[in-house]
Amino acid sequence: MGYAAILALAKPLLNAEDMQHSITNADKIEHMPDFIDKRLRASLFRSRLAEAMAQRGISQAALARATGADRSTVSALLAAGTRLPNAQLAADCATALAVSCDWLLGLTDRPEPVDALLASSVTFAEAPRALFDQELIGWHRAAAGYKIRHVPASLPDMLKTPEVVAWEYADHLGHAADQAIAAFQDQLDWMKSARSDYEIAMPLHEISNFARGLGYWSGLPLSARQAQMDHLIALCDTLYPALRLYLFDAHRVYSSPVTVFGPHLAAVYLGRQYIVFRDPVRVQAILQHFDGLVRAAPFGARGVRDHLARLQRAMDQ
Repeated sequence: MGYAAILALAKPLLNAEDMQHSITNADKIEHMPDFIDKRLRASLFRSRLAEAMAQRGISQAALARATGADRSTVSALLAAGTRLPNAQLAADCATALAVSCDWLLGLTDRPEPVDALLASSVTFAEAPRALFDQELIGWHRAAAGYKIRHVPASLPDMLKTPEVVAWEYADHLGHAADQAIAAFQDQLDWMKSARSDYEIAMPLHEISNFARGLGYWSGLPLSARQAQMDHLIALCDTLYPALRLYLFDAHRVYSSPVTVFGPHLAAVYLGRQYIVFRDPVRVQAILQHFDGLVRAAPFGARGVRDHLARLQRAMDQ
């Protein structure tokens, strides 16, 4: 008989809320991970302690001085057997070696201390208003071979024509516009050949405003917008399925500009900065958000091309 059933028989007078709380706790108890045998934990502690000492070049004598323990105690921890330190000594060893006490004891596979893990899991990175964002390019290079999901702030840079790029970044390019755009195109060519599949989700109103020259795109000549639409349609024809475009309805779902670089990194675009997530749980949560945009999109990867063609025909009238 399970713990939840025993609890129900033992406490028939519990109200519904208390019963649900108790059953939830019982479920947690029944699904607790197996405990590690003391011999295995001691062996793991011994190997990880030796590994951390070797990486930092700390001898037994130096560790004994740093922790205030006898050298014989440190030697015993490194000797074969089932010897484990008390909580104080385990914490002192972890502090002296700049590792996590949980890692030494086999409770986690990450050796970094908790504060270091928190500091590295969420960071800020500068997002310059320029064609060349070296940080962003570096993330693309590191994710080569992985699927990259992207919600752009406007049109995706990698899908823009040189004329649109020159118009959009005119204030930042100055007299070296031709050289900057050529170098930018080289980077885009590399990205397109990096064996990464791209899924790009955009709000419907963004592409509609572009076609009509409204809002952000006011002032961009019709000829440039027509050429850009031709370019997008051609990319849909030639790059599918490595490139998949989705158009979602911002009345139903919303997204900030964000890019998920494979399973290891996600960056939310704020304007002048990125919020960068490297913790797998948070990256997975943002990935699920992107998947929700895709599922809700009225125009999926196979239907976007026809929608773009309809917008293009309206532009020609």
